[in-house]
Amino acid sequence: MTIKIAPSILNADFGHLAEAVQRAEAGGADWIHVDVMDGAFVPNLTLGPMVVEGIRRATRLPLDVHLMIEDPRRYVGAFRDAGADSMTIHLEADRHPHRTLAQIRELGARAGVALNPGTPVALAADLVESLDLLLVMSVNPGFGGQHFIERALRKLEQARSLVSDRNPTCEVEVDGGVKLDNAPAIARAGASVVVAGSFVYLEGDGPEANIPALRRALLA
Repeated sequence: MTIKIAPSILNADFGHLAEAVQRAEAGGADWIHVDVMDGAFVPNLTLGPMVVEGIRRATRLPLDVHLMIEDPRRYVGAFRDAGADSMTIHLEADRHPHRTLAQIRELGARAGVALNPGTPVALAADLVESLDLLLVMSVNPGFGGQHFIERALRKLEQARSLVSDRNPTCEVEVDGGVKLDNAPAIARAGASVVVAGSFVYLEGDGPEANIPALRRALLA
C-alpha cells in the first residue's frame, strides 16, 4: 500500500502561505492538508474559504480540507467552491453526519469523517459505506505541535479493519504528532494518508528535505 503524505499548513508561515504550499509540493507532497477551526468546536480560530481559494491558486495538489467546526453542513458548499477536493467533518460536531457526507459527495468532493482521541472507531461503523476517508486524530484537535497519543495506533488498526471489510477504497488518515520515530508504527497500523505539520515545516531543513525523510521512515 502506497502511503500518501499530506503536509498540514497549520504550522506554515501564513505570511508566505503560497510559498509554503509550493515548497511542500516540491518536496513530494501528495495532498495539502488545510485545517479549518472555528473557535467553538476547537479553541483555535484559523482560515476560511477565501484563504482556501488562495491556496488553490498556488498548487495543483488535492486540497484535503479538515473542518474542525460546529455544524459543518452550513459551509461545505463554500469550501467546495473555494477549491476543496475533500472535506472531512467531525463526528462529534455534526448531528446529522450521514446527510452532510451525502451533500459533500453531491458537490463532487471526497467525504470524510474524523474521530477525536476519545471517540471509538465503532461509532463510525454506520457511516463507513458513505466515506472516502476515515481520519483518526492522534492529538486533540485545535493546535499544532502536540505529542502523538499512542492509543491512536490501536485505533488505526481498528479503522483499517473496518474499511477493509466494508469499504476497501476508503482512505485511513492519521493526523497529529507524526514524526520520523513513530512513522514506521503508523504505517504498520494501517494508515494510508499521513498528515504532518510541525515536522514538515518547523524541523530540519524544511519541506523539501522533511517530506522525503518521512516517506523513507514510512517505508521502513
